[in-house]
Amino acid sequence: MINRVSEALKDFLKQESAGGIVLIVAAGLALIIANTPLASVYFGTLETKLNVSFGDFSINKALLLWINDGLMAIFFFLIGLEVKREIISGQLSTMDKASLPLAAAVGGMAIPALIYVGFNYNSPESIGGWAIPAATDIAFALGILSLLGPRVPVAMKALLLAIAVIDDIGAITVIALFYTGEIKVDMLIGGGISLALLFALGRMRVSSTIPYVLLTVIMWVFVLKSGVHATLAGVTAAMMVPMVARDGSRMLEHMEHGLHRWVAFVIIPIFGFANAGVTLIGLSPADLLQPLPLGIALGLLIGKQVGIVGFAWLAVKSGLAQLPEGVGWRKIHGLSMLAAIGFTMSLFIGNLAFDDPAQVDAVKLGVLSGSLVAAIAGFFLLKSALPDNAEQDTSTGKN
Repeated sequence: MINRVSEALKDFLKQESAGGIVLIVAAGLALIIANTPLASVYFGTLETKLNVSFGDFSINKALLLWINDGLMAIFFFLIGLEVKREIISGQLSTMDKASLPLAAAVGGMAIPALIYVGFNYNSPESIGGWAIPAATDIAFALGILSLLGPRVPVAMKALLLAIAVIDDIGAITVIALFYTGEIKVDMLIGGGISLALLFALGRMRVSSTIPYVLLTVIMWVFVLKSGVHATLAGVTAAMMVPMVARDGSRMLEHMEHGLHRWVAFVIIPIFGFANAGVTLIGLSPADLLQPLPLGIALGLLIGKQVGIVGFAWLAVKSGLAQLPEGVGWRKIHGLSMLAAIGFTMSLFIGNLAFDDPAQVDAVKLGVLSGSLVAAIAGFFLLKSALPDNAEQDTSTGKN
């Protein structure tokens, strides 16, 4: 059992790391295209309306929203599977394992949000973006971490993964509570019925994936029409998938493994390409110093370091948690900087928080600048914290 979980974790980390590199390329390509004569084609394509109709029932959205509401629902479904696995059999399955990443993640969400609020408390039109710098992009972070090669201990990767999973739980909760529009009760009831049927399938441990997929799609449509953000349908549907099906197959692990490549190499890069494009022509340093982008950038860069390292230190010193073997404070500091790469989830929350294109562009500017600095700084911090004589870096926290 332990070997199987360990192999699943290594496979996950390998795919996420490679996917992070693809995401970096996709985001960079979008940024380049948005600042060339092809910009009109890029933005025009994203604004193209696509209509799907079933009799009187129709969904008519721009391509960008199909990506953010539709494809990202699959991403959130995968997050739901990962969260359930981590809680039942992974890094969050016991309080001993979960205490350190839990403390670090709480600090890593709270302090960035407070920093953002500190910069924007006098701007009622911007205060709604407080959750943007609280997010962590696990694919991007693991992609940077993979550049350091085999010197990175698995325990450190697992800690970063656990922090990011808890961070995702926090982001999902924030989206559900603070970024939900006007509720249409009839549609919400339809979504509830779909969820109840998924629950029944899970309780019966049905081994075929087809009914889970069909009901999840139906539930997504109802939730999309209800006013609750549609990506939440992916998370809740994933929670209904049984760990082990009636025929003895490891159903959740099978579905998670099957989705990883599609999410890491297709869905997230498409999202990054569609959302990273921002026109930099005509911008000056003063634009980055505006409260909205500056609050995001500093929330990520300063907030994540102070929150993750500070709360982790308090948890260890109080006896509530302990550092993993071979992971000292210098490595925790480096991880906190990688956790400041907010990219995917930060951009996603930014799109929910603001409708004004100018504000969305300001979000992109803050997220991209903060994440870029965090990626570079995190790489070099960890490179210096991973000496060849690894025996000096023990759980005593000397390094």
